[in-house]
Order: sequence, then structure tokens, then C-alpha cells
Amino acid sequence: MKRFIAFSIMLCILATICCASMQIVSYADSSVDITSKSACLVDFDSGDVLYEKDATTHLPVASMVKMMTILLTLEEYEKGNLSDETMISTTENASSMGGSQVFIDPYVEYTAKDMLKSVIMASANDASVALAEHISGSEENFVMKMNERAKELGMNDTNYVNCTGLPAPEQYSCAKDSACVLKEVAKFDKYHEFSTIWMDELVHPSGRKTELVNTNRLVRYYEGCDGGKTGSTNEAGCCLTATAKRNNMRLISVVIGAKNSQTRFNECSKLFNYGFANFESRKILDCQKAIEILPVGKGKINEVEIFSAEDFAVTTRKGQESDIEVTYSLPEKVSAPTKSGQVIGKAILSKDGNLIKEIDVIVKTDIDKLSFKDCLNRVASAW
Repeated sequence: MKRFIAFSIMLCILATICCASMQIVSYADSSVDITSKSACLVDFDSGDVLYEKDATTHLPVASMVKMMTILLTLEEYEKGNLSDETMISTTENASSMGGSQVFIDPYVEYTAKDMLKSVIMASANDASVALAEHISGSEENFVMKMNERAKELGMNDTNYVNCTGLPAPEQYSCAKDSACVLKEVAKFDKYHEFSTIWMDELVHPSGRKTELVNTNRLVRYYEGCDGGKTGSTNEAGCCLTATAKRNNMRLISVVIGAKNSQTRFNECSKLFNYGFANFESRKILDCQKAIEILPVGKGKINEVEIFSAEDFAVTTRKGQESDIEVTYSLPEKVSAPTKSGQVIGKAILSKDGNLIKEIDVIVKTDIDKLSFKDCLNRVASAW
């Protein structure tokens, strides 16, 4: 009996080791052959992983680090702390960055628009540092913000050391986290304003010009691709995170550690092709479409539209029906007064009887309470 128990334990240990070493693939089939060290394909709306290969392995990602630099800059725009016309004062430190650069001059001023465009299109290290120093006072302080934001987004397999992606021993990320940050970046119209440009130029304060060419060739050669970020160092190999949209479906494709530049573009395209050919994204809840109309009690209006507070989407293989069930917990009527954004109920999403998520149901209209005078007027109008 003791020998049998010992043998059983040994088998369990061996099975665990074997499972741990296996490549985890969600949905993917053998027709998707990716040679890069790491890769994943993610549906933008649902966040579902359609393919992954060592997607949480810690790896250097080179200039794909700049996606977080771009995200924090876009969020400064959103907060009103930056605009296209904001002047960015450059330093000797920023202008001395090596690698990909747009050769900014030190001790002069460029617009935030020009610096952001230079980072998004040309992957400019010098422009990245100039933005970081303007936003946080120093690159070191900015990197702290980068890591804080990464944790907020659940990017637990990422650590930033600089804002450029230049080689640093303690700096790493992974395919899933790279998809996560591009998913946030791609929500901004300001990003797509620059990410889709193929060629442009930067006019320096002195009048000289630097040509800008988009490092992401897929925006020109892959149908639907409208953004992404390349990265390339000896340490990281060739990397690419890209996003493309066809019909109602947006995908994010990531490859890390490709053997050469052409391979990263080919394999990102291969993942896109696999996703668009085999899957479709369906919005179960659309926060822009009213769920229904409810009567209003004691309000200046008689009825009001109600909405989900956020979108909810699922990804299914083409031809398959979604098995997500939606039920609502709602009052019979909305009581005035209410403010726009006020929660009045819940949308309950479940699968096979198991709760997946609860989403607030809100009103998007301010509803004032009916006054005594309003009551009299209603009575009079009814006669």
C-alpha cells in the first residue's frame, strides 16, 4: 500500500511538471504556427484571448515600452493638463538619447503635438524623454507613474525602468500585458490621429526638418490596421503589438522575440487572419443603446430611458450562438429627483447558471421632482 501511494504521488508530480511545461493555447488550432518567442491575440471588446504562446513569460520588449509612455501622455490630454499647443521645453538629457530619435535640439520648445506624433510614428526616444520630463519633472518620476498605471491595469508581469525601452536588466513585460496597454491606448481618438499616418515631417524651431516614417508597416499594408508599436534590440529581438478592425471586430495581435523584422509583421498578420476568419465579437450590452423605458414617479417627465453603465461583449467562433444570459434587477419606476449617471438597477450576466458579472444600470438624464405648481398645472391640463 505504501509503495502504491508513493507511486501515485510520483505520477501526480510528473503530470504537474509536464502540464507546467506545456504551451497554453486558447481556442487556437495547429494551423497557427508562430515561431516568435511569445505571442497572443486578443479581442478588443471582450478581452478574450483567442491565441497565446508563452504569453506571460517575462521578456524584454524594446520600444514597445513606449506604449505606456503614450498612454500616460494621452491621459494627460484627457485630464486637460496637455493640449496640442502645450510647449515642451527640452533638456540636454532628452536630446542626448540614442537609438530611434528625431534629433530634437536641447533648450528649445516643441509642441506636445509634435512630440507625441514623433513617439507614436517614429518611436523617438528623445521625444519620449522630453514628454516624461515635462509631465513628471524627471524620467525617474515618470517611470514610477508607468509602474503604478501598469498595476492599476492588472499588468502583473511588467516592470518599467525607463520610458523608452532602451535595454535595462530589470525591465521586462509580456505579450498579454503588451496587449493590455495597447487596448487602453487604442481607446483614444488622439492616438489614431497619428498612428494611421504613414509619412510626415517634424519641423524644428531652427527650421530644419526631420522626416517621420511610421515604424509599423502594417498600417499601410494590412487591411484594417490603424495602430501599433514596434520594438527591436539585440536583446529583445523584433517585437510588434498591433491593432486592426474589420466590420465590428477589433483585434490586438502581439509577437515578441521574432528572428527578424519581416517575421514580426508576418506573424502579427497571421494572427489577425486567424482571428478575423474564425471569430466574431458580439456586444451583449451596449452602453449607448437604451435597455428600455421606465415610468418616472413624481418627476417633471413621465418616463426615462435606462442604460447599462458599460459595454459587455463576448467572442464566439463564427456560427456559434452566445450562451450568455442577461437578466435585470430594476424598479417598477424611477423616483424623482435623479441625476445623470445615477444607478437605478443591475444587469446580471450569467453562463450555465453561474454569475459572470453584474453591471450597473443608470439613467443619463437629470430628472427634477414635480413641484406643487407642476401638479396644479397637470390637474388643470387634464380638465
